Amino acid sequence: MCEANVYVIDENGEEMLYLESVDKIFPEDERLILENIFGERKIIKAKISKMELVNHRIVLQK
Repeated sequence: MCEANVYVIDENGEEMLYLESVDKIFPEDERLILENIFGERKIIKAKISKMELVNHRIVLQK
């Protein structure tokens, strides 16, 4: 499988799980639209901080 879990860095610098099994990310203006394999969709105003595709992790910074 090629999906990844998406984490958001909170105000304390900790990574919090935001959405599991994401397989699509669409940039839109200053936002990201995330969609997972179950059809769940979330929109967040953030940028990609790092991607660890081998570990199936994407970290976002608000």
